Amino acid sequence: MSELVLLFVGSALVNNFLLSRFLGICPFLGVTKELKAGVSMGIAVTSVMVASVLVLWPFYNLVLVPMGLGYLENMLFILVIAALVQVLEMIVKRLFPSLYRAFGIYLPLITTNCAILGLALLMVGNEYTFLQSLVFAAGSGAGITLAMAMMSAIREELEFADVPQSLQGPGIALITAGVMALSFMGFAGLGS
Repeated sequence: MSELVLLFVGSALVNNFLLSRFLGICPFLGVTKELKAGVSMGIAVTSVMVASVLVLWPFYNLVLVPMGLGYLENMLFILVIAALVQVLEMIVKRLFPSLYRAFGIYLPLITTNCAILGLALLMVGNEYTFLQSLVFAAGSGAGITLAMAMMSAIREELEFADVPQSLQGPGIALITAGVMALSFMGFAGLGS
């Protein structure tokens, strides 16, 4: 049980996909102008991560590997992730139209979000069990949601700050992301 807790904390904080691995930066910088949109995108990415593990782990380990077709993993991962994102997009568009508009182009871009593909590849590369893969996905998603919420809250406050003209917009967002990444490096001692 403690191994699963360490895996969750490690994937959320120590090896945070956004701030340690630098995967999934596009929506991190694009959607985090408002707290609600940032947190919602984090939840959407987490949902796709967990759903992709639910589909990919059994298919990979019970079908591809026994048949000697492990080389098809990348194609399988991309197809499943794309299908899951399409389903998510239809649900959000139908149930939460204002959130769908707030996401803009970034919701369909979850399909090409390298954090989700990275999760699938790391799951296979680390030879996680099904339960470990689920915990890894949930922890990684929690870390992404945490980072998106923090970035959104900081960017909302920066609207009222006296930021030099040359740094306004993407400049201050990148500096903020860099400082956040440096602060998350402090969690590296937890993984030892």
